[in-house]
Amino acid sequence: MSLSKTQLKHLETRLHQERVRLIDQLNAFEDVGPGEDAQVRSGDLSKLPTHPADLGTDVIGEEIELSIGTRVSAELAEIDAAVDRLLTTPERFGMDEQTGLPIPFERLDLIPYARTNVAREPAPQ
Repeated sequence: MSLSKTQLKHLETRLHQERVRLIDQLNAFEDVGPGEDAQVRSGDLSKLPTHPADLGTDVIGEEIELSIGTRVSAELAEIDAAVDRLLTTPERFGMDEQTGLPIPFERLDLIPYARTNVAREPAPQ
């Protein structure tokens, strides 16, 4: 069962929507940074952390943002690869890369860059 042209067009739209959402998330990280507010730019350093515990909290916050940014970047790469698959081999788009079986449209609608099914055939015993 391959996807219809209407379904493929819908999934292409979903991929572009997800791409825009993720780029907005990445841009939000760039918009907020230490020392970016007017108080710091004016030279008032009273808001900057001076206690070692505050500095540690800032480092943890930066590490969390870096982790999120890495995940978002990886998701963007998956979306770009899915757009490429959709445009180059639309007849194969939505097929599980491991089993060759169709991925349900409902799953693709939620995760338009999905490359595998969630449900797997039970392993032979």
